[in-house]
Amino acid sequence: MSPVIGKRFWRKPAALWQRLGEPQQREETQMGVAGAMRHFAARTRLQKIFATRFTVALAVALAVALTIAFCGPAGAEEHEWPQWRGPDRDGVWFEQGLIDRFPAESLTPRWRVNISSGYSGPTVADGRVFVTDRILEPEESERIHCFDWRTGGQLWSITYPCSYAGISYTAGPRAAMLVEQNRAYSLGAAGNLYCVAADSGEVLWKRDLRSEYEIRMPNWGIAAAPLIEDDLLIVQIGGKQACILALDKHSGEPRWQALDDDASYSAPVVIDQGERRVLVCWTGERVVGLAPASGELLWQYPFKPERWPIAIATPVVHADLVFCSEAEQGSLLLRTTEQPLGVEKVWHRRDEDGPALHALISTPLIIDRYIYGVDSNGILRCLDLKNGEQLWQDDTAVDTQKWATIHMVQNGDRVWMFNEHGELLITKLSPQGFDERSRAYLIDPTTDQLRRREGVTWAHPAYAYRHVFARNDKELVCVDLSSETTSSAAASSK
Repeated sequence: MSPVIGKRFWRKPAALWQRLGEPQQREETQMGVAGAMRHFAARTRLQKIFATRFTVALAVALAVALTIAFCGPAGAEEHEWPQWRGPDRDGVWFEQGLIDRFPAESLTPRWRVNISSGYSGPTVADGRVFVTDRILEPEESERIHCFDWRTGGQLWSITYPCSYAGISYTAGPRAAMLVEQNRAYSLGAAGNLYCVAADSGEVLWKRDLRSEYEIRMPNWGIAAAPLIEDDLLIVQIGGKQACILALDKHSGEPRWQALDDDASYSAPVVIDQGERRVLVCWTGERVVGLAPASGELLWQYPFKPERWPIAIATPVVHADLVFCSEAEQGSLLLRTTEQPLGVEKVWHRRDEDGPALHALISTPLIIDRYIYGVDSNGILRCLDLKNGEQLWQDDTAVDTQKWATIHMVQNGDRVWMFNEHGELLITKLSPQGFDERSRAYLIDPTTDQLRRREGVTWAHPAYAYRHVFARNDKELVCVDLSSETTSSAAASSK
């Protein structure tokens, strides 16, 4: 508890008791025993009242303190989605008061707004929704948009020229934006890095990382979402002697650069390893642990691709374990060690070892001692964390096709899934199997992201304010998922 809060609530009752007690003592000597007893009883009741009020005030103060303590990094609140995969970059959604089942087969948006194409999922912070896209007219450009979360009204937009030369799959930006302390950070597919004022859209600083660091452009462009650690903005870009780059988040000035690896598409995370903070990056060649403040290489584990870098899923952290999965090399589980600081392989499993998870776009979840992930053909699998052996598989959550995708988010004992058909699912996952509770249409698949099938919805949605925010290549939608929605729908149908 804050010392300021403690002093504030303790001083007032003590001062009042002192002011009330002194005159009572003088009166008690004059009124005799009976009067003294009456005043003593009155004084005792007053003390109880103050004690009760103090207890309530202390409870409120403690609740506020605990709320602040669990709000996530840098002021992000539980009900917001300020960066890739949520407040802690772990695909966990903390909100309660949500629907158990969808009221209809198709969800009605609270609002929808027109945008252009892109793979980047929206982020939500401070009452605003942020998303990026790409346009071809009047010239090839990327854009950064900000909308009011309640109405969908556009608050501001930034457009800048951007060539996608050398980049395959040109629908638009990949990396989700990051919002912290009224600064919004956007990393485009070609390396255009912007820091803008979240409330006004004023450009605070920008950098062209492709030209500054001679980026060896990945086949699918730059995709790893930026990360903030203390006063540093950290990105994976695959530059010359700068696969990983850290900049001052306020000024954009470079602070350090590390490794000469090719970049992957996997977003970095930060873990606590013993008494140290460690930046975990899955590059195009290896999984590494770096000192966030300096870029010093602390440990590494080789995990080379078969042909070219294809790692997309974010490393999943569970206690002292780090789990990575990609389409060709299968799944790798590492255990971090403190003495000496490093990692060791627990297991590595591929299809030739038996049924295995080869994730592509979808980042798996680890719940209790089990791994749940979607492989590159859309098969949902459950693995035993201790050895990687498959317990079950399911092919109903999404059609089993090449590169089929589901984005999963854990909320309490449920897992919300958004599949590439634009459907939202409420499910429960356990070692016993896949339990689908409810499914509804959310948004149309579109073909700019993938010109096959009938299109896809590959952008990760955001969950905030008990709503879901999802995009395709034409629009951004917001849908209410609060339990009040179901109650209102039921009442109106009577």
